[in-house]
Amino acid sequence: MLTLPASVRVLLATSPVDMRKSIDGLMALVRTSWGEDVYSGHLFAFVSRRGDRVKILTFSRGGFVLYYKRLETGRFRLPPVDEDARSVPLDATQLVVLLDGVEVAEVKRQPAWTPPGRTGS
Repeated sequence: MLTLPASVRVLLATSPVDMRKSIDGLMALVRTSWGEDVYSGHLFAFVSRRGDRVKILTFSRGGFVLYYKRLETGRFRLPPVDEDARSVPLDATQLVVLLDGVEVAEVKRQPAWTPPGRTGS
């Protein structure tokens, strides 16, 4: 299981991305299309047009890291998104489920437990 601190956000591109893009090309998308800080340490995920490849860009300890996964069979299943959204936030669990090829929209979660007398956040 992937464990990320709560301060690390995961943003998934809602439109397919040309997988020939390298770190610099993906950085430009994050900056110009999403208006995000590429040096933040957040994870920026991109899916290919065919839906069988994912790249994840992040900045760590003075340099960029690019993770790449290709499914041999099947496709990555994106969660439902608004038409005008350029990216959609995911949590660490949703990212792991997506990378395993599971359809994120079909996964049902139990409501978060809150102590008696407290409201959920």
